[in-house]
Amino acid sequence: MAKPRPPLPGGPYLVLGLARSGVAVALALRARGEEVIGCDAGASTEPRLADAARRLSAAGVEVQLDASGVALAARARTLIKSPGVPQSAPLVVVTRSRGRPVLGELEVAWRLLENEFVAVTGTNGKTTTTEWIGHIHREAGLPVAVAGNVGTAASSLIGEIDPASTVVCEASSFQLEDADAFAPEAAVLLNLEPDHLDRHGSMEAYTAAKLRIFANQDHDDIAVVPPDGISISTPARVIRYGDGPERELAEEIELPGDHNRQNGMAAAATCLARGVDADAVARGLRTFAGVTHRLERIAELDGVEWINDSKATNVASTLVGLRSFAGGVHLIAGGRGKGQDFSPLAPLVAERCVAAYLIGEAAPELKIVLEPTQVELHDAGDLTRAVALARGRVRRGESVLLSPACASYDQYRDFEARGEHFRRLVEGTE
Repeated sequence: MAKPRPPLPGGPYLVLGLARSGVAVALALRARGEEVIGCDAGASTEPRLADAARRLSAAGVEVQLDASGVALAARARTLIKSPGVPQSAPLVVVTRSRGRPVLGELEVAWRLLENEFVAVTGTNGKTTTTEWIGHIHREAGLPVAVAGNVGTAASSLIGEIDPASTVVCEASSFQLEDADAFAPEAAVLLNLEPDHLDRHGSMEAYTAAKLRIFANQDHDDIAVVPPDGISISTPARVIRYGDGPERELAEEIELPGDHNRQNGMAAAATCLARGVDADAVARGLRTFAGVTHRLERIAELDGVEWINDSKATNVASTLVGLRSFAGGVHLIAGGRGKGQDFSPLAPLVAERCVAAYLIGEAAPELKIVLEPTQVELHDAGDLTRAVALARGRVRRGESVLLSPACASYDQYRDFEARGEHFRRLVEGTE
């Protein structure tokens, strides 16, 4: 049974950032009859924002674009901050200086939903494990809704799902940084590697944000963590996945790679601890097909495999991708750097890659790191040229792997858009 939630602070509400989660929370609050203002610093000519403005305006939400929102601060009692908005944003600073609450979208959703929550975080594997837990619940015939960074904002579920459904949500460091009272009945931490250091400033701050997933749990809750290497302080029941019956059940996993074995064991341990039938867990491990944009096999053309790993937005994730191939890899990497060190890529690139095609803002930095490998390097600039260059050089039995190790925001709105563009280029539809 879900634990009681603290009430939301009062409105009017000012929603800062009108991407997927910002739009969802603004609509949810407005559907409750609240006064809501939405603002975004992006240009009103941007199609995505123009569409968001139309949807919100039709629902009775006042919208201001091309605006930091500072001029609106006096009109709102509570600020709802989208995950992509940094703590240093002027409106956030002004709101806090006035002693008014600042909440994240996930926090709002959790407070307004009556459902039990399973929250999954970690540097890598969040989306896969979140979807896997949802899949196991469906195999067991249990009502479930999957949300978070995986495509459905948690606040879009408000008023839409039965209270008996379990909400399984992916929780990023950006979302957890904004967590106040958020206390999922089950919290899962998969791993910790350097990521988003451009936002958090240090590995210590990034780690602290991730560990907030456990901060408000109590003794009735479950905390699932890796078998070693990460210590947490929580009154919740701690389960180290890989130490229990999920180890034997992992023999059912069909997806290749040790990373999928680890993700599957984390999903299995979480479900077993919550009382899901072991046979259903085994079926879920066996039948889960994976997620899009994560080592997704798009096509085999003339004996060449084309792999979409656009979700690999950090070095650790790209290393996982490279380890999935014995050799013969044509790597497409680059985008917007996140303050991370690219040098760990060099040994595996030297060992397993035939060539690397570098794109985006991080291409010069990647080139410096990868030149000593003596792997053939190409300054491709963008994905279109990278695919064209790879197509002309790859040979039967080799693979072309888009695994950027970078964010997409220099050239795309998100990693999904980058992955879909790669798919169209490979399939020849663009």
